[in-house]
Amino acid sequence: MFTAQDVAQLREMTGVGMMECKKALTETNGDKDKAIEFLREKGIATAAKKAGRIAAEGVVTSYIHMGGKIGVLLEVNCETDFVAISEQFLSLTKDIALHIAACKPLVVRKEELSEELLEQERAIYRAQALSENKPAAIVEKMVEGRITKYYKEVVLLEQPFVKDDSITVSEYVNQGIQKIGEKINVRRFVRYEMGEGLEKRKDDFACEVMNATKK
Repeated sequence: MFTAQDVAQLREMTGVGMMECKKALTETNGDKDKAIEFLREKGIATAAKKAGRIAAEGVVTSYIHMGGKIGVLLEVNCETDFVAISEQFLSLTKDIALHIAACKPLVVRKEELSEELLEQERAIYRAQALSENKPAAIVEKMVEGRITKYYKEVVLLEQPFVKDDSITVSEYVNQGIQKIGEKINVRRFVRYEMGEGLEKRKDDFACEVMNATKK
């Protein structure tokens, strides 16, 4: 009736969790358009309804970790200047900047990864799979599975959110869209780490951030 890829595509289109997308496709016999309508009727896919709007306002926010060791500049767009100065929107942008500082993504969305980089990763994963004496017929499936895992490691919107790893950053943004009522677009970021590339003590900054938020 529908495949795991259909579920993943619906999730990309709506920002809704995998289980809700699977339920929607089950209820609509695998019809994606009807599944989107189903989610809208449930009040879940608010983000999908706003996807076509223009988000030309917003802010450039910053996050500097204690001691000035790590810094992030982040641009997030919304539809109106009123929302751009609202407490909810500014809180959301600060949370995302903090996440970037903690989790070191390379890009905002997976489409921004170069094909050259992805092919290098695929070559590495392919060699690993072959070294494990896996049948050739399933090597490519394993490679693509590992590429999906790679997305979760380096793509901002695909990463588990540092303050609540039960959701992704994309899902956190979509929660903000539902609360604020406007399209929100994470446009770009730059992350700086003092002495990056030099040999130094390695801190688990993600754990540090999560511990700090519990205080």
